[in-house]
Amino acid sequence: MITYETTEPGAPLARVERNTPEPSGSQVLLRVLACGVCHSDIHLHDGVFDLGNGKQLDVAQSGQVLGHEILGDVVAVGPEADGVKPGDRRVVYPWIGCGECAACQRGDEHLCTPGKALGITRPGGFADHVLVPHGRYLFDKGPVPDSLAATYACSGLTAYGALNKVGDLGSLDKVVIIGAGGVGMMAIQIAISVFGIEPLVVDIDDEKLAVARQLGVSNTYNSTDPGTAREIRKVTGGAYAVLDFVGAESSVSYGLSCLRKGGKLIVVGLYGGLLSLPIPFIPMNARVIHGSYVGSLQEMGELMALVREGKIAPIDVQERPLSEVTAALADLKAGKVRGRQVLING
Repeated sequence: MITYETTEPGAPLARVERNTPEPSGSQVLLRVLACGVCHSDIHLHDGVFDLGNGKQLDVAQSGQVLGHEILGDVVAVGPEADGVKPGDRRVVYPWIGCGECAACQRGDEHLCTPGKALGITRPGGFADHVLVPHGRYLFDKGPVPDSLAATYACSGLTAYGALNKVGDLGSLDKVVIIGAGGVGMMAIQIAISVFGIEPLVVDIDDEKLAVARQLGVSNTYNSTDPGTAREIRKVTGGAYAVLDFVGAESSVSYGLSCLRKGGKLIVVGLYGGLLSLPIPFIPMNARVIHGSYVGSLQEMGELMALVREGKIAPIDVQERPLSEVTAALADLKAGKVRGRQVLING
């Protein structure tokens, strides 16, 4: 099999030939057909997360096979494998846990630490084959195109999981989405088509805001103008919920400034930085700051059912060969990507 593996932080991924694994027990081997490129792949490729004030979380590791938005064909199964057979085409749920800890026993495998997530701690989809520990992590995509289907494993699931955290809305409650990149654009689609929410959308890129308006969003704001947060408060009376798909110091501060008392800030993005907040403001404003990390296996099942039923509008997908993986990471980091890049093997 061919893998593309990390070497030094930020260096081009190395093309490596390895023996193709043979599945044992409940394992399932897939030939990777499509794998999306995510912002978290950039952090893992660079080897650091920005913690603010000059501090960094070091995650550099050579020999990693990144890529967690995976779709492929089942080519072999272990003797105890259940629910799939060779020839099945499946989307992979990559956020796999140990199966034994309290989080896993609650059904929150995605919150297992350190976990066994594909493309994070275990070999992922920047390769021509991937080994999945059990058939329960594989989902039928229905009639949607392969490259689009792959993006639901993270981009779609992350958006769906974050929107689930908003909760019930009153008739006057408004929701703001910050960041109209790959995940944010998916959140806009799902908010409108599944949750019946027309969000207010914020970004620093007028072209992305124009795309959001094409999707049916009426109110868009460019956050390079700090006065737009005040305008959002005026229009909404203060937002009930803000979903931040950027996760930078500036976007978090902007999101907080859009909220009314009792509102929720749901932080999804991992851009980095440090949040400094006067403690009295927490009880005085009765606001909730809620982290959201991808989604549960149950949420993946719910999402893929909606996909198969045609209830989620597609996002823009840019296909490129797997061999261009290093260039794809560089383009994403440079902000050159609209929608989602998907690497195609074959």
